[in-house]
Amino acid sequence: MGSIKQSGHIVSVLIFSLLLYSSMAQSSSNSYDPESLEALFQSYANKTLSRHHTGYLYNISLPSNFTTVQVSVVRIRSGTFWARGANFSFFRIPTRVIARPYTKRIAIVYDNLGNLSSHYYQVPNHSLVAPVVGFIGYDASNLSALGNEKLTFSVMGDPILISFPQIVLEDKNVTPKCVKFGADGSVEFSNVTQPNICATQGSGHFSVVMASPPPEKEEKHWKRWVVGFVGGFFGLILFIVVGVAVFMVMRKKKIIEMENETEKGVAFDTLWIGRSRLPAASMMRTQPVLEHDYVA
Repeated sequence: MGSIKQSGHIVSVLIFSLLLYSSMAQSSSNSYDPESLEALFQSYANKTLSRHHTGYLYNISLPSNFTTVQVSVVRIRSGTFWARGANFSFFRIPTRVIARPYTKRIAIVYDNLGNLSSHYYQVPNHSLVAPVVGFIGYDASNLSALGNEKLTFSVMGDPILISFPQIVLEDKNVTPKCVKFGADGSVEFSNVTQPNICATQGSGHFSVVMASPPPEKEEKHWKRWVVGFVGGFFGLILFIVVGVAVFMVMRKKKIIEMENETEKGVAFDTLWIGRSRLPAASMMRTQPVLEHDYVA
């Protein structure tokens, strides 16, 4: 009995360990670090710009695990940036925008996270309906290496416009919202100015979101799973109980049939085993008869 209890305890510990490992793996798979991703893009942009010219947009080749991510970089002189702006990728940066602190040249790294958007950025009670796109400025005065410090942008005129490649709305009656993701994990909402277009006053990462269904629906869905699990568990117990009962009835019927057969034939002694009466053969044996061919 003690060994059975010990085995049950070991099984419980193993199940708990598997559940804990699964939850840890799931949480770790959903906790990507945006800052590490930006550092990766900055490193690859540094290698790309070291062998290319100023004023041209270049696509960046990333590792194979980022096949759905698009990254590009352009280097611009500060005077040109102020007078002409920058109309690259999904962003239209107008004129009269100043990069701070002042640098002779500016490098702007653009990215589109594509299918990996939700792994790096989430909005509570909302779902992404467009990929996360972003742009970040760096000091590019040194033609052989980018500065590590991010630049900030001061807009003196029209705002910076973001044209999203695609917006998928499951519910046409819900109004989508523009979001800007802050470096500290904050989220800033704003209205969509035009179809698929949002406006901003600075650099960062942006997307379009839609409010998720009310929590009550999710709670009902969770309750259905619980009710189904409990019902299945009790159904399994009932099936086992009925099976055992049928087995006992059939066993008792078999014994009764054997007893009836003994009453029809040769009388046998009976033997009680527990609560069951079973036939038993007599211990008497027929005496042997000697046969002789002659009489003495």
